[in-house]
Amino acid sequence: MNTQETTESKTSKTSRVGKRPVELPKGVAASVNGRNVEIKGPKGALTRQIVSQIDVKLDAGKLLVSSDAPGRDASRLQGLVRALLAGMVKGVADGYERILELKGTGYRVELKGTTLTFALGYSHPVVFEVPKGLTASIPADSKGTVLVLQGADKELIGQTAAKIRGFRPPEPYGGKGVRYRGERVREKAGKAGKSGKK
Repeated sequence: MNTQETTESKTSKTSRVGKRPVELPKGVAASVNGRNVEIKGPKGALTRQIVSQIDVKLDAGKLLVSSDAPGRDASRLQGLVRALLAGMVKGVADGYERILELKGTGYRVELKGTTLTFALGYSHPVVFEVPKGLTASIPADSKGTVLVLQGADKELIGQTAAKIRGFRPPEPYGGKGVRYRGERVREKAGKAGKSGKK
């Protein structure tokens, strides 16, 4: 299969996905006002502005995504918007979670109100304010080495977790730093552990 056929196949698949309705589960409501779509549920409310090439309608408890614009770009956009709306529905219905782990002697995090204070081996603490729309918690049995972020907005959780990880990314030697739970960190052997060549 050549590149053109592969691209056309992907575009066709994206278009089919984009045409699937986004079902609203029990407890979730949506409204469409012009180009703005608002979705509310037990975990919060999210609003997104839809690009002009795409139309979104609410019909019988479902969000319908369509586009009259020609071309592959419109099909891709339709699939993207449909995926974003489905993510919003899941977020307000069930919420998203991201867990970060701190590894290193003396590394820990404390939470007071909405303020996180990290001890990460620097000469000063790192202070971070939890963004509105997210909640942070520290499991009692983790002794300050595990941070749990929760919220309805998947993008915001991802951005926030990435920013916190960036305070002290895992080091290749020893793996000290902040990592996502389940993240595989490629650790390199220290000089003493190498069978060095002359």
